[in-house]
Amino acid sequence: MGQKKDLTGSEKSKIVRYLAEGCSSLKIAKLLKRDHRTIKRFIQNSQQGGKKRVEKPRRKITAHELRKVKRAAAKMPLATSLAIFQSCNITGVPKSTRCAILRDMAKVRKAERRPPLNKTHKLKRQDWAKKYLKTDFSKVLWTDEMRVSLDGPDGWARGWIGKGQRAPVPLRRQQGGGGVLVWAGIIKDELVGLFRVEDGVKLNSQSYCQFLEDTFFKQWYRKKSASFKKNMIFMQDNAPSHASKYSTAWLARKGIKEEKLMTWPPCSPDLNPIENLWSIIKCEIYKEGKQYTSLNSVWEAVVAAARNVDGEQIKTLTESMDGRLLSVLAKKGGYIGR
Repeated sequence: MGQKKDLTGSEKSKIVRYLAEGCSSLKIAKLLKRDHRTIKRFIQNSQQGGKKRVEKPRRKITAHELRKVKRAAAKMPLATSLAIFQSCNITGVPKSTRCAILRDMAKVRKAERRPPLNKTHKLKRQDWAKKYLKTDFSKVLWTDEMRVSLDGPDGWARGWIGKGQRAPVPLRRQQGGGGVLVWAGIIKDELVGLFRVEDGVKLNSQSYCQFLEDTFFKQWYRKKSASFKKNMIFMQDNAPSHASKYSTAWLARKGIKEEKLMTWPPCSPDLNPIENLWSIIKCEIYKEGKQYTSLNSVWEAVVAAARNVDGEQIKTLTESMDGRLLSVLAKKGGYIGR
């Protein structure tokens, strides 16, 4: 049965006549050889009186108001269109109009997760890549902390950013601020940890070293053979509690010094493969918008998610280092995709 877009005037007259004779909409569709839905839609519209929605006239924006909106968008990065217009005391403008106006002077962006790299950062990243280009990365222990909260990963929502402006970098707290702080390491195809930092403890140099003593050294490192300890390279980032003179001297007394302690370039989370492990775990514990009611429940979820990460996945991460170093050199020290 053919289906047309519009009924002709003759067909509409026939429908009215057939309805008066007591025919059903289905029978009318068969008689006119039209789609049943088309007939029903005509009957329903006729019964409703064919009323059309009357759109309210849109408020016109003056050139002076446009300049105020542009200045507000520059001063309020990632703000909503409503917040921008309200700051200019411009009311009565529908969302569609606000967004249409802002598209000419701004764009929707998310906050950048990584700070921009300057020339010095890029040079140090290149030097680091050259230094470790021939390293056997199966002997490197990659370590890091991860903070998990009850409501999901920290971050800002999308918002309007003026053209030519950079999205602001949100404050990222490596330590403290609530939630659960987790430490772990990966080496070859093995996960070391997870170890939970005691709630309320802020990791400074002294507490960080004590934490490593109570967890990493006593529960894992001391069980390893002398040959393993001789060849292992310990990696940590440049967080203040890691890179301080106190922590460096303490690790040296543990035998982790000089070539056994990897130097780390600034602003380089993309070079640490354990960051990918954190992403895997967070995707699992926060899937479908999952939230938690206690710190213990989110910790249990992290442990369960880590158990589901097998050795092959970890090996894939640690074996990616040769490619990461080559990518850093190819991009002249710029960020690489993870």
